[in-house]
Amino acid sequence: MDLRKLKTLIDLVAESDIAELEVTEGESKVRIVKSSAMPQNQMVMMQPQSMPQYHAAPAAAPVAAAAAAAPVAAVAAEPTGHVVKSPMVGTFYRSSAPGSPAFVEVGATVKEGDTLCIIEAMKLLNEIDADKAGTITQILVENGQPVEFGQPLFVIG
Repeated sequence: MDLRKLKTLIDLVAESDIAELEVTEGESKVRIVKSSAMPQNQMVMMQPQSMPQYHAAPAAAPVAAAAAAAPVAAVAAEPTGHVVKSPMVGTFYRSSAPGSPAFVEVGATVKEGDTLCIIEAMKLLNEIDADKAGTITQILVENGQPVEFGQPLFVIG
């Protein structure tokens, strides 16, 4: 199943009253569950049918601790400018290969369509392009860090 289909399915679940969706295509199975406590979070799992399925249960204590710290962090970390968000779940890379220069640095001027980073998802390297022209004011993710769907990556001023 390609990533565009996955994004479409995630968007459909997010916009509807559906709490859970499971789709099987060939040997791939996708299950999207909308959390009732945090409506923006979805869990996406892909695996061959022959493998046993494991589902992570949300931990109550870390969520409560994160919720208590969120108001303070949200005020301090509120970026000003256009935020470029991750269109998928994967691993964030600032350059095309280890040892290569990063696509962009803080202070770099970008045009719409310039490559900002790569997100590796299911062994595919996906270039993430700037959707607005401007200057990179912040890079919010470290090289090699896993990212979630909708997670802020860059701020363009």
